[in-house]
Amino acid sequence: MNKRQALIAAALATVCAASMTQAVAADEKEKCYGVAKAGANDCATAAHSCAGQAKTDNAPAEWKYVPKGTCEKSGGKTTMAPAK
Repeated sequence: MNKRQALIAAALATVCAASMTQAVAADEKEKCYGVAKAGANDCATAAHSCAGQAKTDNAPAEWKYVPKGTCEKSGGKTTMAPAK
């Protein structure tokens, strides 16, 4: 194997390893409602269509991904509060 082939093989191995790490990381997280700061939510809600559009801190419908098992410790809930 020449240097160019070795470099390509190393690059492909790096890309594959990075994708595996991301897949595992997503499995180790959960949605945590009520902990997102204004402008720091992770996804859309009924009030808006995109991440980063939360208007207030700790709104009950806004959520962030957090490591599994840490949501309630930080004052959030793993399910969205029912509408009033």
